[in-house]
Amino acid sequence: MPSGWTRRDVLTTLSTTAAAALVGGRARPAAAQSVKWSAGTEAPKLKAPANATDCHHHIYNSKFPVDPTATLRPADASVDDYRALQKRIGTTRNVLVQPSTYGTDNRAHLEALAAFGPTARMVAVVNDQVTTEELKRLHALGVRGIRFNLAQAGATTPEMMEPLSRRVNDLGWHIQINASAVKIMEVMPILERVPSPIVFDHLAHIPQPAGVNDPLYAKVRALMDKGRTWVKLSGAYADTKVGPPTYADSSAVARAYAKAMPERCVWGSDWPHPTEQSKQLPDDAILFDLLIDWVPDEATRTRILVDNPATLYDFPKS
Repeated sequence: MPSGWTRRDVLTTLSTTAAAALVGGRARPAAAQSVKWSAGTEAPKLKAPANATDCHHHIYNSKFPVDPTATLRPADASVDDYRALQKRIGTTRNVLVQPSTYGTDNRAHLEALAAFGPTARMVAVVNDQVTTEELKRLHALGVRGIRFNLAQAGATTPEMMEPLSRRVNDLGWHIQINASAVKIMEVMPILERVPSPIVFDHLAHIPQPAGVNDPLYAKVRALMDKGRTWVKLSGAYADTKVGPPTYADSSAVARAYAKAMPERCVWGSDWPHPTEQSKQLPDDAILFDLLIDWVPDEATRTRILVDNPATLYDFPKS
């Protein structure tokens, strides 16, 4: 205690310090935080708004069997590991996305969903054999969409899209698409007629270096203009030819989406970066800070991080 300080001086200083650690009712990320499956340790420059949502991440748990057809088999990435990521970047809501690793066996992610509680939602994988009773059960547990992962060998096919879209639309769900640009163009006639909302993973995998000049960008934008299609501002590394830290080519696509249709964009980390684990892991603080470039306006960023996810995934409105 400095000379001449009273007990009241000390308590006042401690109180002020604690208050400074909170911004808008949320804890600031740690100044330095090591996170499994993430490079770097520093907190991002961007301060996440209250109820900021990571709309795309996975959990891997070796106690659950891997689908025999799965080609992507990452190491374990637990709920506690992901909570360390939340602490580092400052997000508080999250959307679990069923990966190809587990096929239609959603148990690993449903277990994680229960562990996270009401701040989490989930996108499941089902095939055309799923019963209506099972869909209703999944809804009660917090599932709000189904994923068609056509980028990996998986349990779903394009032929299942339209009938399953019709069924989940009755629950207020969406269908989520992860596929190469070539495959998305191939299934575009189906996507143009499905009744449910659509969500594209990872900037809809617009090819580089063509970027926004590629025909796929115009097709995705046309779907967005109809008011029922969303794009995840995620996976900057997925199709980049430039790479970190700017991901300048992918960033140009993200900026274009956010400028044209901010009301149809959400953000996701893609942690634990399953496609990158055999390469150089990305720095999640850098990925989060890309939003400063992609969406310079703070109010629009809050819309993308908080309001849009609340609408799409049925979180309580702020």
